[in-house]
Amino acid sequence: MRILIWHVHGSWTTSFVQGGHDYLIPTLPERGPWGGGRPAAWDWPANAVEVAPEDLADADVDVVVLQRPEEIELAARWLGRVPGRDVPALYLEHNAPRGHAATSRHPVADRDDLLLVHVTPFNALMWDAGSTRTAVVEHGIIDPGHRYTGELDAAAAVINEPVRRGRITGTDLLPGLAAAAPIDVFGIGVDALPDHLRDVGVDPAVAARVRAVADLPQHRLHDELARRRAYLHTARWTSLGLSLLEAMALGMPVVVLDTTEAAEAVPDGVGVRSTDPARLRAGLRELMADPAAATAAGGRARDAVLRRYGLDRFLADWDALLPEVASAPLRHPASAGSTHPVPARS
Repeated sequence: MRILIWHVHGSWTTSFVQGGHDYLIPTLPERGPWGGGRPAAWDWPANAVEVAPEDLADADVDVVVLQRPEEIELAARWLGRVPGRDVPALYLEHNAPRGHAATSRHPVADRDDLLLVHVTPFNALMWDAGSTRTAVVEHGIIDPGHRYTGELDAAAAVINEPVRRGRITGTDLLPGLAAAAPIDVFGIGVDALPDHLRDVGVDPAVAARVRAVADLPQHRLHDELARRRAYLHTARWTSLGLSLLEAMALGMPVVVLDTTEAAEAVPDGVGVRSTDPARLRAGLRELMADPAAATAAGGRARDAVLRRYGLDRFLADWDALLPEVASAPLRHPASAGSTHPVPARS
Protein backbone atom coordinates (compact mmCIF):
# COMPACT_ATOMS: atom_id res chain seq x y z
CA MET A 1 0.00 0.00 0.00
CA ARG A 2 0.99 3.65 -0.49
CA ILE A 3 0.41 5.61 2.69
CA LEU A 4 0.61 9.39 3.07
CA ILE A 5 1.74 10.32 6.59
CA TRP A 6 3.38 13.36 8.12
CA HIS A 7 6.45 12.96 10.30
CA VAL A 8 4.98 14.13 13.61
CA HIS A 9 6.06 11.75 16.39
CA GLY A 10 9.56 10.39 15.85
CA SER A 11 9.52 7.18 17.88
CA TRP A 12 6.01 6.15 16.85
CA THR A 13 6.60 6.90 13.16
CA THR A 14 9.92 5.06 13.22
CA SER A 15 8.05 1.92 14.26
CA PHE A 16 5.24 2.52 11.75
CA VAL A 17 7.51 2.84 8.71
CA GLN A 18 9.13 -0.53 9.45
CA GLY A 19 6.14 -2.21 7.77
CA GLY A 20 6.01 -3.54 4.25
CA HIS A 21 4.35 -0.53 2.63
CA ASP A 22 5.45 2.61 0.82
CA TYR A 23 5.28 5.65 3.07
CA LEU A 24 5.03 9.09 1.49
CA ILE A 25 6.46 11.72 3.84
CA PRO A 26 5.57 15.36 2.94
CA THR A 27 8.70 17.49 2.73
CA LEU A 28 9.11 21.24 2.38
CA PRO A 29 12.42 23.01 1.67
CA GLU A 30 12.24 24.74 5.06
CA ARG A 31 11.12 21.50 6.75
CA GLY A 32 9.10 22.66 9.76
CA PRO A 33 5.96 21.06 11.25
CA TRP A 34 4.12 20.59 7.93
CA GLY A 35 7.00 19.27 5.83
CA GLY A 36 9.54 17.68 8.13
CA GLY A 37 10.46 14.84 5.79
CA ARG A 38 12.72 12.02 6.92
CA PRO A 39 14.48 12.79 10.22
CA ALA A 40 18.26 12.87 10.10
CA ALA A 41 18.64 11.34 13.56
CA TRP A 42 16.51 8.23 12.97
CA ASP A 43 17.19 5.13 10.91
CA TRP A 44 14.24 4.87 8.54
CA PRO A 45 14.01 2.30 5.74
CA ALA A 46 14.18 3.22 2.06
CA ASN A 47 10.44 2.70 1.56
CA ALA A 48 9.78 5.87 3.60
CA VAL A 49 10.10 8.37 0.75
CA GLU A 50 10.12 12.15 0.90
CA VAL A 51 7.58 13.77 -1.41
CA ALA A 52 7.11 17.43 -2.31
CA PRO A 53 3.58 18.84 -1.96
CA GLU A 54 3.44 19.72 -5.66
CA ASP A 55 3.98 16.05 -6.52
CA LEU A 56 1.13 14.74 -4.39
CA ALA A 57 -1.63 15.64 -6.85
CA ASP A 58 -0.36 12.95 -9.21
CA ALA A 59 0.60 10.46 -6.51
CA ASP A 60 -1.21 7.16 -6.03
CA VAL A 61 -2.31 7.13 -2.39
CA ASP A 62 -4.22 4.23 -0.84
CA VAL A 63 -4.66 5.67 2.67
CA VAL A 64 -4.02 9.03 4.30
CA VAL A 65 -2.98 8.88 7.96
CA LEU A 66 -3.98 12.18 9.58
CA GLN A 67 -2.55 13.14 12.97
CA ARG A 68 -3.50 16.82 13.41
CA PRO A 69 -6.80 18.55 12.60
CA GLU A 70 -5.09 20.94 10.19
CA GLU A 71 -3.88 18.05 8.06
CA ILE A 72 -7.41 17.33 6.83
CA GLU A 73 -7.50 20.51 4.75
CA LEU A 74 -3.79 20.45 4.03
CA ALA A 75 -4.08 16.97 2.52
CA ALA A 76 -7.10 18.06 0.47
CA ARG A 77 -5.17 21.02 -0.94
CA TRP A 78 -1.99 19.11 -1.73
CA LEU A 79 -3.67 15.96 -3.04
CA GLY A 80 -6.56 17.66 -4.79
CA ARG A 81 -8.66 14.97 -3.05
CA VAL A 82 -10.60 15.23 0.20
CA PRO A 83 -9.55 12.64 2.82
CA GLY A 84 -12.43 10.29 3.55
CA ARG A 85 -14.50 11.50 0.60
CA ASP A 86 -12.14 11.05 -2.36
CA VAL A 87 -9.35 8.99 -0.80
CA PRO A 88 -9.51 6.60 2.20
CA ALA A 89 -8.29 8.15 5.44
CA LEU A 90 -7.99 7.59 9.14
CA TYR A 91 -7.23 9.99 11.97
CA LEU A 92 -4.58 8.78 14.40
CA GLU A 93 -4.87 10.28 17.89
CA HIS A 94 -1.67 10.14 19.92
CA ASN A 95 -2.78 12.13 22.95
CA ALA A 96 -5.15 12.03 25.88
CA PRO A 97 -7.63 14.93 25.99
CA ARG A 98 -6.04 18.24 26.92
CA GLY A 99 -9.28 19.67 28.24
CA HIS A 100 -11.74 18.08 30.64
CA ALA A 101 -10.78 14.45 31.09
CA ALA A 102 -14.21 12.93 30.56
CA THR A 103 -16.11 15.35 28.32
CA SER A 104 -13.59 16.64 25.76
CA ARG A 105 -14.98 16.31 22.24
CA HIS A 106 -12.53 15.00 19.69
CA PRO A 107 -11.86 17.20 16.64
CA VAL A 108 -13.25 14.48 14.36
CA ALA A 109 -16.25 13.58 16.52
CA ASP A 110 -19.48 12.72 14.70
CA ARG A 111 -17.94 12.08 11.29
CA ASP A 112 -18.78 9.11 9.09
CA ASP A 113 -15.94 9.63 6.61
CA LEU A 114 -12.97 8.94 8.92
CA LEU A 115 -11.92 6.15 11.25
CA LEU A 116 -10.48 7.45 14.53
CA VAL A 117 -7.59 5.28 15.74
CA HIS A 118 -6.22 5.64 19.28
CA VAL A 119 -2.82 4.46 20.49
CA THR A 120 -4.10 3.38 23.93
CA PRO A 121 -7.40 2.07 25.28
CA PHE A 122 -7.27 4.84 27.89
CA ASN A 123 -7.31 7.53 25.21
CA ALA A 124 -10.24 5.84 23.49
CA LEU A 125 -12.07 5.74 26.82
CA MET A 126 -11.55 9.41 27.62
CA TRP A 127 -12.14 11.12 24.27
CA ASP A 128 -15.78 11.79 23.31
CA ALA A 129 -15.85 10.79 19.64
CA GLY A 130 -19.61 10.88 19.26
CA SER A 131 -20.69 8.67 16.36
CA THR A 132 -17.25 8.45 14.72
CA ARG A 133 -16.05 4.87 14.33
CA THR A 134 -13.04 4.16 16.55
CA ALA A 135 -10.33 1.54 16.87
CA VAL A 136 -7.24 1.04 19.04
CA VAL A 137 -3.82 -0.01 17.81
CA GLU A 138 -1.51 -0.06 20.80
CA HIS A 139 2.07 1.15 20.62
CA GLY A 140 4.88 -0.98 19.30
CA ILE A 141 8.58 -0.35 19.80
CA ILE A 142 11.73 -1.46 18.08
CA ASP A 143 13.66 -3.63 20.51
CA PRO A 144 16.73 -1.62 21.61
CA GLY A 145 18.31 -4.72 23.11
CA HIS A 146 19.02 -5.61 26.72
CA ARG A 147 21.56 -2.94 27.68
CA TYR A 148 20.93 -2.50 31.40
CA THR A 149 23.90 -2.31 33.72
CA GLY A 150 22.47 -0.13 36.51
CA GLU A 151 26.02 0.82 37.40
CA LEU A 152 25.12 4.37 38.44
CA ASP A 153 23.30 4.95 41.73
CA ALA A 154 20.81 7.31 40.12
CA ALA A 155 17.41 7.31 38.46
CA ALA A 156 16.85 8.41 34.88
CA ALA A 157 13.87 10.34 33.55
CA VAL A 158 13.04 11.49 30.01
CA ILE A 159 10.89 14.63 30.13
CA ASN A 160 10.50 16.91 27.15
CA GLU A 161 10.02 20.58 28.08
CA PRO A 162 9.80 19.91 31.83
CA VAL A 163 9.44 23.59 32.72
CA ARG A 164 6.73 24.54 30.25
CA ARG A 165 4.72 21.38 30.85
CA GLY A 166 5.22 21.46 34.62
CA ARG A 167 2.54 19.56 36.48
CA ILE A 168 1.50 17.64 33.35
CA THR A 169 4.88 15.90 33.30
CA GLY A 170 5.19 15.80 37.09
CA THR A 171 8.22 18.08 37.15
CA ASP A 172 7.12 19.33 40.58
CA LEU A 173 7.48 15.77 41.95
CA LEU A 174 11.17 15.49 41.12
CA PRO A 175 12.59 17.27 44.21
CA GLY A 176 10.63 15.03 46.57
CA LEU A 177 11.66 11.87 44.75
CA ALA A 178 15.28 13.03 44.68
CA ALA A 179 15.42 12.33 48.40
CA ALA A 180 15.68 8.66 47.43
CA ALA A 181 18.23 9.03 44.63
CA PRO A 182 19.78 11.61 42.32
CA ILE A 183 17.62 12.01 39.22
CA ASP A 184 19.25 12.53 35.82
CA VAL A 185 16.77 14.20 33.46
CA PHE A 186 17.06 13.86 29.68
CA GLY A 187 14.98 15.48 26.97
CA ILE A 188 14.11 18.63 25.08
CA GLY A 189 14.45 21.78 27.15
CA VAL A 190 15.98 20.19 30.24
CA ASP A 191 18.62 22.92 30.33
CA ALA A 192 15.95 25.25 31.76
CA LEU A 193 15.34 22.95 34.74
CA PRO A 194 18.04 24.19 37.17
CA ASP A 195 16.91 27.82 36.94
CA HIS A 196 13.30 26.76 37.30
CA LEU A 197 13.99 24.80 40.48
CA ARG A 198 15.81 27.81 41.91
CA ASP A 199 13.00 30.18 40.91
CA VAL A 200 10.32 28.09 42.62
CA GLY A 201 12.33 27.98 45.83
CA VAL A 202 13.62 24.41 45.89
CA ASP A 203 16.39 24.04 48.46
CA PRO A 204 19.72 24.23 46.59
CA ALA A 205 20.94 20.97 48.12
CA VAL A 206 17.81 19.21 46.91
CA ALA A 207 17.87 20.91 43.51
CA ALA A 208 21.43 19.68 42.99
CA ARG A 209 20.09 16.10 43.05
CA VAL A 210 17.83 16.82 40.06
CA ARG A 211 20.43 16.93 37.30
CA ALA A 212 19.64 18.19 33.81
CA VAL A 213 21.71 16.14 31.38
CA ALA A 214 20.91 16.66 27.70
CA ASP A 215 18.64 15.93 24.76
CA LEU A 216 20.51 13.03 23.20
CA PRO A 217 20.07 11.07 19.96
CA GLN A 218 18.15 7.89 20.62
CA HIS A 219 21.05 5.43 20.44
CA ARG A 220 23.08 7.49 22.92
CA LEU A 221 20.05 8.07 25.11
CA HIS A 222 19.42 4.35 25.41
CA ASP A 223 23.01 3.70 26.45
CA GLU A 224 22.87 6.43 29.09
CA LEU A 225 19.50 5.39 30.47
CA ALA A 226 20.68 1.81 30.86
CA ARG A 227 23.58 2.89 33.08
CA ARG A 228 21.16 4.29 35.69
CA ARG A 229 19.72 2.00 38.36
CA ALA A 230 16.05 2.72 37.58
CA TYR A 231 13.78 4.61 35.21
CA LEU A 232 11.42 7.22 36.65
CA HIS A 233 8.11 8.14 34.98
CA THR A 234 6.32 11.06 36.65
CA ALA A 235 3.75 12.16 34.07
CA ARG A 236 0.38 12.95 35.61
CA TRP A 237 -1.51 13.27 32.36
CA THR A 238 -0.17 11.86 29.15
CA SER A 239 -0.86 9.18 26.62
CA LEU A 240 1.74 6.46 27.12
CA GLY A 241 5.32 7.66 26.95
CA LEU A 242 7.34 5.57 24.51
CA SER A 243 10.45 6.37 26.54
CA LEU A 244 8.91 4.38 29.40
CA LEU A 245 8.35 1.37 27.15
CA GLU A 246 11.84 1.69 25.69
CA ALA A 247 13.37 1.87 29.18
CA MET A 248 11.59 -1.35 30.11
CA ALA A 249 12.88 -2.96 26.90
CA LEU A 250 16.40 -1.94 27.90
CA GLY A 251 15.92 -4.09 31.00
CA MET A 252 15.42 -1.22 33.45
CA PRO A 253 13.25 -1.47 36.56
CA VAL A 254 10.71 1.34 36.62
CA VAL A 255 9.20 3.73 39.16
CA VAL A 256 5.93 4.92 37.68
CA LEU A 257 3.18 7.34 38.63
CA ASP A 258 0.11 5.17 38.20
CA THR A 259 -1.98 7.38 35.94
CA THR A 260 -3.54 7.13 32.46
CA GLU A 261 -2.39 3.97 30.62
CA ALA A 262 0.42 3.13 33.05
CA ALA A 263 -1.80 0.75 35.03
CA GLU A 264 -2.17 -1.44 31.94
CA ALA A 265 1.32 -1.03 30.48
CA VAL A 266 3.35 -1.63 33.65
CA PRO A 267 2.65 -4.96 35.37
CA ASP A 268 3.45 -5.88 38.95
CA GLY A 269 6.94 -7.04 39.77
CA VAL A 270 8.89 -4.68 37.50
CA GLY A 271 9.54 -1.93 40.05
CA VAL A 272 6.93 0.22 41.76
CA ARG A 273 3.74 1.80 40.44
CA SER A 274 1.62 4.08 42.63
CA THR A 275 -0.31 7.33 42.77
CA ASP A 276 1.37 8.08 46.10
CA PRO A 277 4.71 9.90 45.69
CA ALA A 278 5.78 8.64 49.11
CA ARG A 279 5.43 5.04 47.93
CA LEU A 280 7.34 5.87 44.76
CA ARG A 281 10.10 7.41 46.83
CA ALA A 282 10.29 4.33 49.08
CA GLY A 283 10.35 2.00 46.08
CA LEU A 284 13.07 4.02 44.40
CA ARG A 285 15.14 3.89 47.58
CA GLU A 286 14.79 0.09 47.70
CA LEU A 287 15.97 -0.26 44.11
CA MET A 288 18.99 1.91 44.85
CA ALA A 289 19.88 -0.26 47.84
CA ASP A 290 19.50 -3.64 46.10
CA PRO A 291 21.13 -3.84 42.65
CA ALA A 292 20.34 -7.54 42.31
CA ALA A 293 16.64 -6.96 42.91
CA ALA A 294 16.73 -4.05 40.47
CA THR A 295 18.29 -6.25 37.80
CA ALA A 296 15.70 -8.97 38.31
CA ALA A 297 12.83 -6.47 38.14
CA GLY A 298 14.30 -5.00 34.96
CA GLY A 299 14.42 -8.42 33.35
CA ARG A 300 10.74 -8.91 34.08
CA ALA A 301 10.03 -5.43 32.69
CA ARG A 302 11.79 -6.31 29.44
CA ASP A 303 9.88 -9.57 29.05
CA ALA A 304 6.55 -7.86 29.72
CA VAL A 305 7.01 -4.92 27.37
CA LEU A 306 8.22 -6.99 24.43
CA ARG A 307 5.33 -9.38 24.89
CA ARG A 308 2.69 -6.63 24.74
CA TYR A 309 4.37 -3.84 22.78
CA GLY A 310 6.65 -5.71 20.41
CA LEU A 311 7.12 -4.43 16.86
CA ASP A 312 5.76 -7.57 15.17
CA ARG A 313 2.42 -7.31 16.99
CA PHE A 314 2.21 -3.59 16.22
CA LEU A 315 2.84 -4.03 12.49
CA ALA A 316 0.46 -6.99 12.29
CA ASP A 317 -2.31 -4.91 13.86
CA TRP A 318 -1.76 -2.17 11.32
CA ASP A 319 -1.60 -4.66 8.46
CA ALA A 320 -5.03 -5.89 9.53
CA LEU A 321 -6.52 -2.39 9.84
CA LEU A 322 -5.11 -0.56 6.82
CA PRO A 323 -6.75 -2.76 4.14
CA GLU A 324 -10.05 -2.37 5.98
CA VAL A 325 -9.71 1.42 5.77
CA ALA A 326 -8.57 1.32 2.14
CA SER A 327 -11.52 -0.82 1.04
CA ALA A 328 -14.26 0.94 3.03
CA PRO A 329 -16.84 2.92 1.01
CA LEU A 330 -15.96 6.59 0.70
CA ARG A 331 -18.45 8.89 2.36
CA HIS A 332 -19.38 12.52 2.61
CA PRO A 333 -18.65 13.92 6.08
CA ALA A 334 -21.63 13.95 8.42
CA SER A 335 -21.08 17.63 9.20
CA ALA A 336 -19.84 20.03 6.55
CA GLY A 337 -17.65 23.00 7.15
CA SER A 338 -14.20 23.42 8.61
CA THR A 339 -13.07 24.78 11.93
CA HIS A 340 -9.33 24.33 11.34
CA PRO A 341 -7.55 26.74 9.03
CA VAL A 342 -5.03 25.32 6.61
CA PRO A 343 -1.45 26.20 7.57
CA ALA A 344 0.03 28.63 5.09
CA ARG A 345 3.01 27.40 3.15
CA SER A 346 5.93 29.76 3.51
